[in-house]
Amino acid sequence: MATSSLLDYGGNVTKGLGRITEGIMTSGKGSYVEYDDGRKMLDFTCGIGVTNMGHCHPKISKAAADQCMNIVHAQCSIAFHEPYLRLVKKLLPLMPDPSLDSFFFWNSGSEAVEASLKMARTATGRQNIITMQGAYHGRTFGAMAVTRSKTVYSAGVAPLMPGVFTIPYPFWHQLGGKPDMTEDAQVAQCLYQLELLLAQQTAPADTAAIIIEPVLGEGGYVPAPAAFLQGLRAICDKHGILLIIDEVQSGFSRTGKFFAIEYSGVRPDILIMAKGLANGFPLSGVVSRKELTDKLATGSMGGTYAGNAVSCAAACAVVDAMQEENVLANVNARSEELFSVLKALKAAHPAHILDVRGQGLMVAVEFATPAGPGATLDAVAAPEGQGLGKTLASRVAKKCIEKGMIILTTSVYEVVRFIPPLNITAEDLAKGAQIFRDAVEEVVKEG
Repeated sequence: MATSSLLDYGGNVTKGLGRITEGIMTSGKGSYVEYDDGRKMLDFTCGIGVTNMGHCHPKISKAAADQCMNIVHAQCSIAFHEPYLRLVKKLLPLMPDPSLDSFFFWNSGSEAVEASLKMARTATGRQNIITMQGAYHGRTFGAMAVTRSKTVYSAGVAPLMPGVFTIPYPFWHQLGGKPDMTEDAQVAQCLYQLELLLAQQTAPADTAAIIIEPVLGEGGYVPAPAAFLQGLRAICDKHGILLIIDEVQSGFSRTGKFFAIEYSGVRPDILIMAKGLANGFPLSGVVSRKELTDKLATGSMGGTYAGNAVSCAAACAVVDAMQEENVLANVNARSEELFSVLKALKAAHPAHILDVRGQGLMVAVEFATPAGPGATLDAVAAPEGQGLGKTLASRVAKKCIEKGMIILTTSVYEVVRFIPPLNITAEDLAKGAQIFRDAVEEVVKEG
């Protein structure tokens, strides 16, 4: 059957799924994907931070293919399989703290979040969880309860998991500020709100964990200041609260270090990873320390496909390829180039571009707009009638797609996010940056 005729069955796919492009993606290689109609597109999404080593990386795909000819499904509750244990061996030296020595592999980021919440409640004997405003942790029930980036993920399905409390993330938007609000002021405000929360809403003795993304993902690509993460660690240590670091999107070299938490030097009690872990094969991981995981009852963790052998084999190859290709050096070099272009674009359009931010190759551009949540009270909302149209981010992203590059928006604000492959060449990065620049110029001209 021709792929074009398969599109007829698109109407049988649940409306709950959304897509940013039409047509069928048929193949991918490196930084590019191809569609059934012949389009070849530069991919600045990596499947939302998943194919970080590019599409169909030969070493990674071969490792998975070879594993398929040995054993595909060696269920984790029946026996160990070799790729699972080999992956543990490879990851142990890469952990951001040597205390992280106990691993559980599952399938998705949401499942890893669920496991971390279960683990925290079991280990502490406490119920409550503190999450961040703007956080995204997934769409299953526990993960959905700690997600605070958009209401669309949980609208109409309450009651959600109880015992969840929220504090502001150190992001000037959430504090009624502007992009020039000092980091110290943001950190002080947020830590103060945390102390108030512990005094007024969830007693420390009832609080199992604080969960945070070291770089806010769906909430707008905002790196957490090191001082804030260090402040969280100190409060957790004081009260026996566990600190869960969600590196589902920011982990595996995305931010210029193997894990983004390394920038702060903070020790996670539980570390969550997924997305880039296996370069497209479904795999996630929850890592903690044995003194905590030894409190779990045998059989309380598991899953039919948890730690699949093919996915684990791919993940082993990801670690090898990242080290052999010196990916971190490429990330930091390309990051410098991308930030240079975007900051120059901001300087050229100060009325239209509010902020350029991120770490490594996890980068965002935020546009000014007269729309958005709380626009009448927002300190940076653009006044009507100054040539600033609404939905600037989605308009720019759409133009990029028309020009041959797929790119995503994010958050309730007007933000475009850049998630190119970590091994992208300087030439392809420059090409993508030029496409974005041209798209911005056209949208600005249109008003």
